[in-house]
Amino acid sequence: MGVSAVVIEDKTGLKKNSLLGNEVEQTQEDVESFCHKISEGKRAQISDEFMIFARIESLILDKGQEDALKRAFAYIKAGADGIMIHSRHKDAEEILTFMRAFRAKDSSTPVIVVPTSFNAILAKDLAKAGVNIIIYANHMLRSSFIAMSEVAKSILQNDRSLESESKCMSINEILSLIPGTI
Repeated sequence: MGVSAVVIEDKTGLKKNSLLGNEVEQTQEDVESFCHKISEGKRAQISDEFMIFARIESLILDKGQEDALKRAFAYIKAGADGIMIHSRHKDAEEILTFMRAFRAKDSSTPVIVVPTSFNAILAKDLAKAGVNIIIYANHMLRSSFIAMSEVAKSILQNDRSLESESKCMSINEILSLIPGTI
């Protein structure tokens, strides 16, 4: 179907940005219920190549390493093909501590991290720690607003779009990104 994997998070209720942590109400699902969701997802999959990653919010919610590790191993036992661990700390030490403890017991399960807040660490250092997938989740979106704002200001200041053309892709370039359009 074109989808190779999904990441499901172990929170309940309306989606709230994880980086808000405990500033907004966020509830983590109990381990048994989330394991049941993973098991049902694996039972229902139609392709052996499809993967389910379990996103663990324990560190985001200040529940600590022990809770995060307990959940990681339970989710894998329930059938998760990999895990995603997240942190809102500005340095990567919380993630590196998790990775050391996790890799001491499991050297092969794929691990995803999203270094939005702990963005000073190099990708190669995360890889050395045993991280397999690094997602730079919202940088393109956040930078696009700056570019759009600059173009909008240029159009307003110049009363036309000519001066902003150098900051834009051509229509043909845009259309070439859509298969079968050109």
